[in-house]
Amino acid sequence: MKKIIITGLLLSLYSCSSDFLNIYPETSLNEGNFYKSDDEIVTLVNGSYTALRDIEKSTHWIISELKSDVLDQQISSVAGNFTTGRMDEVIAGADNIALNDFWNFSYKGIYNCNKAISVLEGGTHTWTNNALKSRSSGEVYFLRALYYFNLVRQFGDVPIVTKPITGLEAVNIKRSPVTEIYNLIIEDLNKAQTHLQAAAGTEENGRVNYGASLGLMGKVYLTIKNYEAAEAALKKVIESGKFSLLPDYKNLFDPANKDYKETLFSVQYSEASAALSNQFIFFNAPYTSKGEVTNRPNIALSLAGNMRPTKDLIAAFEANDKRKDVSIAYWKGPDWDGIVANLPYCAKYKAPRTAALNWAGDNFPILRYSDILLMYAEVLNNLNRTAEATTYVNMVRQRAGLAAVSGLAKAQLDMLIEKERMVEFCFENQRWYDLVRRGRALEVMRAHGKQVTDNQVLAAIPSEQILINKLNQNSGY
Repeated sequence: MKKIIITGLLLSLYSCSSDFLNIYPETSLNEGNFYKSDDEIVTLVNGSYTALRDIEKSTHWIISELKSDVLDQQISSVAGNFTTGRMDEVIAGADNIALNDFWNFSYKGIYNCNKAISVLEGGTHTWTNNALKSRSSGEVYFLRALYYFNLVRQFGDVPIVTKPITGLEAVNIKRSPVTEIYNLIIEDLNKAQTHLQAAAGTEENGRVNYGASLGLMGKVYLTIKNYEAAEAALKKVIESGKFSLLPDYKNLFDPANKDYKETLFSVQYSEASAALSNQFIFFNAPYTSKGEVTNRPNIALSLAGNMRPTKDLIAAFEANDKRKDVSIAYWKGPDWDGIVANLPYCAKYKAPRTAALNWAGDNFPILRYSDILLMYAEVLNNLNRTAEATTYVNMVRQRAGLAAVSGLAKAQLDMLIEKERMVEFCFENQRWYDLVRRGRALEVMRAHGKQVTDNQVLAAIPSEQILINKLNQNSGY
């Protein structure tokens, strides 16, 4: 992690504003600066979000969606692109660039969280707005928990760092067991909830909130199969009455009217600049479509980079499911082999509306209310409360225009929930984690035609970390 700590010293900071998107321009503040105002510390806290923006727009989809059975590379060839091709075939090793970048971005985010925590708890500043202090503390504890949650789900044992350290100190920190990492995640989320409950009147669209901290806690407990604790956390979100399903699924993905009613927490993007934007549509549009899908014929599409929904995903949608046309569109034209066909692509994320370049402004959802409902249903079903669980599955199905189900056995509802999550959250970086959590990754991916070995459920530790920080490698790599 030496490299992470060094790069982390250049904190991503910016001015405070009521418009949360203003947290994204990246400048630097000297490590030794004294923080003289509430706004300066809020600016420091804002830096904890920027690594998450980079993760979601550049690497996370490769190691979650592309690695799963919902997304394939248009020309599915290892030779086509070393990084994405090998991930698509589930044969990525320690030299995979996406894994290395994901690790680096995650520890950069953790460093920025640790720096903010050290200042917030240092006691050198007297706040004029204690609720704002509480919000700031809740944000960084939530974000640190989220960074570690993604790391542990990808790699298993990872190094735990909870304070700003030097590169030399980083070399001596080795991988901690999964149980210790989950203990830290739960501890951080408990702190986040305490602080965010005390932050009344300071909420801003796009920032972490109390409901998001409960929702993430529910997902963590579901992952480690503590169903009673997961039920308690998720039930609080539902009973709060703050969040609800939007009547129309397509409105979740409208960059012109960003959703903060169903979305508990999302990564914020904007068309204002390259740094603030994402390019989701540009790696989802068929590369042979030129500018017909992206509306930007001046932006070349990569032969190796563009992705398409799988046949398995398309077949998973029931007839008349309203989510299908929102999630998947078709472009008719030549494929990579020159044969004209109706080529599917992810339609959730849109082409830029105002930017002349490949600067798109779709937010990326991390936690949605439908996720809360389906997780709650899964928890109740695992607690042998299948009839009660069915109610929450039906809420999601009926929004999609599907008939309610009833009278299902526990095993039947369990598989329906898995299928509902597949179609509800396709292209939202959920599928791989769902399969691993449910112990079905090997079975599903082998049925999908990938020769996955047992060790590939966990990703390889990046070779850079093995070399520089002398970390031990996961089995089989």
